[in-house]
Amino acid sequence: MFSARMPGLRPRPGADSTRSRAPQPSGRSPRPPRRRRRGSLSALAATGALALAVSACAAAAQTGDTAATAKGDVRAGASTTDGRTPRPGAHSAGDPLFTYLGNGGYDVASYDIRYDYRAGTTKMNSSVRITATAKQALSSFSLDSKVDRVDSVSVQGERAAFTVSGEKLVITPRHALREGESFRVDVSYRVDRADDTRSPSYPPTAHYLQAWLEKDDGFAVMGQPDRAHMFFPGNDHPSDKARFTFRVTTPKNLQAVASGTLRSRKTTGDRTTYTYTTRDPIPTHVAQVAVGRFTKVTARGPHGLPIRSHLATARYKAAKAQVDDIPDQVAWVEKEIGRRYPFETYGVLGVPGDYDGVALESATLSTFSVEGLTRPAEEIVPTMIHELVHQYFGDAVSVRTWNDMWISEGHAEYYQLLYSVAKGYRKLDEVLKQRYEFEFDKRVESGPPARLKTAQDVLTGGNNGGLLMLAGLRQQVGDSVFKKIEQTFYDRYLGRSATTKDYIDVANRVSGRDLTSYIEGWLYGAQVPPMPGHPDWKRAAAPAS
Repeated sequence: MFSARMPGLRPRPGADSTRSRAPQPSGRSPRPPRRRRRGSLSALAATGALALAVSACAAAAQTGDTAATAKGDVRAGASTTDGRTPRPGAHSAGDPLFTYLGNGGYDVASYDIRYDYRAGTTKMNSSVRITATAKQALSSFSLDSKVDRVDSVSVQGERAAFTVSGEKLVITPRHALREGESFRVDVSYRVDRADDTRSPSYPPTAHYLQAWLEKDDGFAVMGQPDRAHMFFPGNDHPSDKARFTFRVTTPKNLQAVASGTLRSRKTTGDRTTYTYTTRDPIPTHVAQVAVGRFTKVTARGPHGLPIRSHLATARYKAAKAQVDDIPDQVAWVEKEIGRRYPFETYGVLGVPGDYDGVALESATLSTFSVEGLTRPAEEIVPTMIHELVHQYFGDAVSVRTWNDMWISEGHAEYYQLLYSVAKGYRKLDEVLKQRYEFEFDKRVESGPPARLKTAQDVLTGGNNGGLLMLAGLRQQVGDSVFKKIEQTFYDRYLGRSATTKDYIDVANRVSGRDLTSYIEGWLYGAQVPPMPGHPDWKRAAAPAS
């Protein structure tokens, strides 16, 4: 997700931007706040007890098999069974920030989701088929679910008992599942796109991102960080990636768009069914599906990569110029990272009106407000680079826990800055100095990048410190070693999820040096470390009163 208001990377007034809690750099005029902005630090302090109570309630709802860990594989510790005696799967992945999120005892391979969109109502009859493998013998298991209504559940083709409690759908199959058994779960359900239920991690006073974005002629979704289970029951944690199929039926005068590649389009009478599939596994929170009036723009990227974008038809002509630049953007990112774009297709989705005031790294199809895509290149293309880099770091290599989110956001911020410098939009040291001065207040507010204070800090808390750590690491080890670290880390965890420790281990091994203290100081330290190559950089002086 792009955070436009970091010092040195802000667009001009009127550009499409995102929520952020960043103070304005000294010498720059403030901009009007956007809606859905998080509360002030003092407001968060006042609601701290409530946030702790929410976490405690979520933790209490977990089964006795749940093992919460601050670092490492949060899913591996989710069960204590010997694998032969059937027991309930854990009701949490053990994430330190989103304690209620995710589930244990199985690994999802794929989701096959059906939506029946009809104009004039926000309710959609839906279904999902989940294929998974049991990691233990299961007498029951749970899915994250905040859909409007669950109608029926079956496991291996047999009706299964189920209960809905809070945001969990607990399923008891007719026959226990064996460890290692592949199984199929079918859930028939209904969603209501008018549902704007806030995350349990957000106190009532905190602002949050809307999950369903209803439009005049359709909708789009925002699953990040923990709302994808409002769209479909599933294992809604980034450590459990899966392949997706979306089958969306719409009136034939509208179009359905989703992550992946369009496999079929079939019209029967006055309705059309679109089927999209992803070739590769992706995290639940970056799956996109939308309905509306879109104009499709196609092109070819490097090595024949299919580029397909879908722009709200009413603003198609104004947005097309920046979309036509996508093949060059992909070529620049591939050259800078030194690796091919990871998925089978790429493009952008430009939705009408507002998109929560943000841009999102939806897998294979980054999502923007179409109005943002009409901005001049200097203002919007760096944001497009940001979301494109997320396809590598965040989507193809996902995070193991939400405290590892700096891996996603730090890389996107860093390569976005390099692009702005390469194009002459920014000066590297000038921006890094602003970002360094900003980090002192940011760390007090949100905590260190890999040890965030609250779940609300996930989307912006690690961006700045992650960028600075990467820039300083390059200064420490040199260009060639830095690129080898990045490429080795990416290659090793492509299609998987990674932790902060994984990155440190790769950096140490590739460089032949012990960089642990440097990296941990930036990512876990309460104090902002000195910036390599710039010992004179200090905290910015407070403005005169």
